Amino acid sequence: QVQLVESGGGLVQAGGSLRLSCAASGSTFSRYAMGWFRQAPGKEREFVAAIRWSGGITYYADSVKGRFTISRDNAKNTVYLQMNSLKPEDTAVYYCAARRGTVVAGTRSEADFDSWGQGTQVTVSS
Repeated sequence: QVQLVESGGGLVQAGGSLRLSCAASGSTFSRYAMGWFRQAPGKEREFVAAIRWSGGITYYADSVKGRFTISRDNAKNTVYLQMNSLKPEDTAVYYCAARRGTVVAGTRSEADFDSWGQGTQVTVSS
């Protein structure tokens, strides 16, 4: 299994930007598709974005499409989530996840991913 550690969360005003990072170790990073999920207080964890091992194919939740960008650097064993035009409703704990194999448009469930990070808090003030 791969071990994941997120960083880059924090407090930002509405309209601002943050970039989350997720560093992977313990296995061959390039064999894994990667995803980002988030969980707001009192709500279930939800899919945000996913990227195939090659980085060429990405998927997004409708709520973040056009504002967030997922990317990866396999040489650095790191996946990123660039978040622009942040809104108060983006406030949540953001989790990085790994899935051995590929992702397709329907790969959006927690159960589809094998390994998880500990999460990083993102707070967007109005």
